[in-house]
Amino acid sequence: MNLLEKLDAVAAARIAMLPEGIGAFGVPIEEVYSATEARIGDRRVLLLGTNNYLGLSFAPECIEAAHHALDAEGTGTTGSRMANGSYQGHRALEQEFADFYGCSAGIVFTTGYQANLGTISGLVGHGDTVLIDSDSHASIYDGCILSGAEIIRFKHNDTVDMEKRLRRLGDRTESTLIIIEGIYSMLGDQAPLAEIVNLKNKYSCTLLLDEAHSLGVLGETGQGLVEITGLQKEVDFITGTFSKSLCSIGGFCVSNHSQLDQLRYVSHPYIFTASPSPATIASARAALVLLREGKDLRKKLWQNCTQLYAYLNEAGYKLGPEPSPIIAAVLDNPKQALRIWQSLLENNIYVNLILPPAAPDGKSLIRCSVNAAHTTEQITYVGDIFSKLQDQIIEK
Repeated sequence: MNLLEKLDAVAAARIAMLPEGIGAFGVPIEEVYSATEARIGDRRVLLLGTNNYLGLSFAPECIEAAHHALDAEGTGTTGSRMANGSYQGHRALEQEFADFYGCSAGIVFTTGYQANLGTISGLVGHGDTVLIDSDSHASIYDGCILSGAEIIRFKHNDTVDMEKRLRRLGDRTESTLIIIEGIYSMLGDQAPLAEIVNLKNKYSCTLLLDEAHSLGVLGETGQGLVEITGLQKEVDFITGTFSKSLCSIGGFCVSNHSQLDQLRYVSHPYIFTASPSPATIASARAALVLLREGKDLRKKLWQNCTQLYAYLNEAGYKLGPEPSPIIAAVLDNPKQALRIWQSLLENNIYVNLILPPAAPDGKSLIRCSVNAAHTTEQITYVGDIFSKLQDQIIEK
């Protein structure tokens, strides 16, 4: 089988999984009207698949900041951070993230994916160990692979299984990086941070927490899981993305370890990627201010989350263990999931269709992403439609 034939085999497998719905992925959104509505084909749809948790994608402050940066600095840096791509705004945002988390320093990356890729591959290498949650995001897996370190997975959010694996490492725990997430992107559940910190200290490991989906969502000021647990000082490195609550594109890492700055000289994803455009950085800086001051936005977000979770739970859907901005209905097979997904779209609701192997435990997901801009009426409508579609879970 040659290289192109291998891709043909992948395509055949996808068609076999969803023979009637292969076009469900990469649905083009022709127009976006607001943080909650868009046009797909000839349908005006409700957006529940965007990770736009605080609904800031049309915030006037962010748009104005981006326009000003375009006028003042142009469309792009045309260079890496190490060459000619570190503008004043990049350095300012790094300091703003460090101040936000009460850390001594921060680094901005071009994407959230690269924040994990660059941080992990810069921290560990051959001879080291990474201990990761089995439900970790692809950027974490790929960062571990790029590093060359030994990868050990523990059962999702299972600290008993995690400690069992730490004990087996013996003295190697001192060169072990534990990686977890604040909110996991498939089912919306939170890591047991307090228990993990105890194990990290007991076995003298280093801990990296990815707050991609918890930034802006958890905590009085939106720092994430570290804020609601009060354990910010116990986490060695915090990474995150601009593409969720900050409605931009980019990523960051903050730390109180002085060695963080050395990542700029060893991290290939940082060294060899063009830096974020001035408009991207400017809008992220404006959004970070709104996020930090967004107590009312978080209150509305959680009202929406709780409301929709209750609707789906009452309708009999199998859900993640707790309400969050990510509410996923767990289905047994791809055909069930596709049936629900298509019916939702026919009722002008756009959600995410998640199939194996991305979905955990071989299941399939209908994944809703709730935001603060959704109205009570919109959430009620979505809940009503889900209730009417529940009988489609049964295989016909």
